[in-house]
Amino acid sequence: MSVKPDDYPIQPLSFTNVTIRDNFWKRRIDTAINVTIPYDFEKCEETGRIDNFAKAGGLMDGPHEGIFYNDSDVFKVVQGAAYALQVAPNPQLEAYLDDLIDNFAAAQEDDGYLYTARTIDPANAPEHCGPERWSNLAVNHELYNVGHMYEAAVAYYEAAGKRKFLDVARKNADLIDLVFGEGKLRDVPGHQEIEIGLVALYRATGEDRYLRLAKFFLDERGRANGRDVYGPYCQDHVPVTEQREAVGHAVRAGYMYASMTDIAALTGDAQYRAAVEALWENVVGKKLALTGGIGARHDGEAFGDDYELPNLTAYNETCAAQANILWNQRLFLLTGAAKHIDILERVLYSGFLSGVGMDGRTFYYVNPLACDGEYNFNLSTSMARQPWYQTSCCPTNVVRLLPSLSGYVYARRERDIFVNLYIAGDARFRINETDVRIQQVTDYPWDGLITLDLTVSQPSTFALQLRIPSFAQGQPVPSDLYRYLDASIARATIVVDGELIPLAIDDGYVRVERRWEGRTRVELRLPMAIRRVVAHESVDDLRGRVALERGPIVYALEAADNEANVIDLSLPDTSVIKAEHQAELLGGLTTLRGDALDARGDKVAFTAIPYYAWGHRGDGQMTVWLNRN
Repeated sequence: MSVKPDDYPIQPLSFTNVTIRDNFWKRRIDTAINVTIPYDFEKCEETGRIDNFAKAGGLMDGPHEGIFYNDSDVFKVVQGAAYALQVAPNPQLEAYLDDLIDNFAAAQEDDGYLYTARTIDPANAPEHCGPERWSNLAVNHELYNVGHMYEAAVAYYEAAGKRKFLDVARKNADLIDLVFGEGKLRDVPGHQEIEIGLVALYRATGEDRYLRLAKFFLDERGRANGRDVYGPYCQDHVPVTEQREAVGHAVRAGYMYASMTDIAALTGDAQYRAAVEALWENVVGKKLALTGGIGARHDGEAFGDDYELPNLTAYNETCAAQANILWNQRLFLLTGAAKHIDILERVLYSGFLSGVGMDGRTFYYVNPLACDGEYNFNLSTSMARQPWYQTSCCPTNVVRLLPSLSGYVYARRERDIFVNLYIAGDARFRINETDVRIQQVTDYPWDGLITLDLTVSQPSTFALQLRIPSFAQGQPVPSDLYRYLDASIARATIVVDGELIPLAIDDGYVRVERRWEGRTRVELRLPMAIRRVVAHESVDDLRGRVALERGPIVYALEAADNEANVIDLSLPDTSVIKAEHQAELLGGLTTLRGDALDARGDKVAFTAIPYYAWGHRGDGQMTVWLNRN
């Protein structure tokens, strides 16, 4: 198998070149860095996740504790901590990571193998590990764990410039490259992730064999080369280039689709590109929750059938939301189409952000679109956010995204600069041998005014590509899965140094090309009307229901704000709804207020809050979708 290295035609501006200073995201990022990362490490210590490495390395005695995939949680927090070091240097945190890495190195066997569940006591490894190495890949997360290790090792090498962890990762990857491949062991991981990690190693080292190995694991899926295929749950039912419908475990799928997009970009493989674009159309057209969540079913944490999008029983795992963000970012870098950032933004503000509490210490594993106070949606006896889970992939995953969020704001392609997310802060970069600084000022997502002050060190000609979100073009998502009931006449406007420019939208962007000199002010104003949303008629569970949006925010009604049972409320099409910003409520947010009808048909006042903010004020009912009247 030959691989022709290439790269994405669009590159993100590194998160280290972009500083977030807004009132919305900076608080959440600071909380992730100062609260969630230390908290996650504390929990990993309390639950034996970190001791497992010391035990495997002979540094302490005792049996393996916890689940056989717990190694991955530690690696994910290390990755987030490495990103945090690049945002906010912290010698104490760096020293802690160095001690952890010593344990990782000790736990690694001489040939590079690293899997504490087996190494601690090979003769009595947990049942799901299999009797010997690589013997139960469908279940044991043996390759999944180290995929997260590769990502963490690359992140720490980039943060601290230290090679020890990167060398541990490479030694492990070299072993796997010796074991797996054509003419060797032909098998695949049940839970995808190693593919993303191998691409990260390839990028960090330039070693082609890591990219080839990532492609091998993808190419082998759905092919019975001396093994039994694992079926749709693991996306191992047909070859990946033939897959056109999203099926199975949603997190596994999301990671696989992201790595398939990597292969499409880095090898120029047209079949891979056709597959990921078709899979995206299936998800966005038939399997996406209004919040951007994916994975409708609790059974298997899986995608449902086309148009199977329940309200109360939706699963929408937080990890799946993060995987959806990773995939859509890659699709944008491959295609340059704003529709992928439209989905990324929707997931970011709703499906993902709902998964981590504002305190940084409580989480949702599952993110349904309704809660009746009785249905046990969140793997616990309480509807409240939880401090930890036995399987804590979600609490450890969120810290990988938030510290690096600034890397999603801008991107570049030759002489084009894409402005993808509207988040206040500064960006610095070079283009055409010119130093460029962008200062973005905005109260988005509450206000639609975005001011960009662009300063160049010398006159230079290039283009600024401003994304016009799908909601500002009259469409909730770039498909017919959802639509607005009301037609808004408000349009986006762009003013450059006081001059209104034509709004020519191409692939979701307005291209402002000019010879930039000194300092230029660009003002973008997006309409922020309150919109009623209905689902496609084929979505049985949402037929006759309506939801509310404003800008990029999906809203929900929660018991804490409403006396009536919100599950029973009906919203008349004629009800007047007004937005009100409440600076003291849940960190400051804009609420929606209006009148609805209760179960008896009596008029009652209601208040809706952003979906991401629900669940912070005790148990109780919540719903995104109301009965439509």
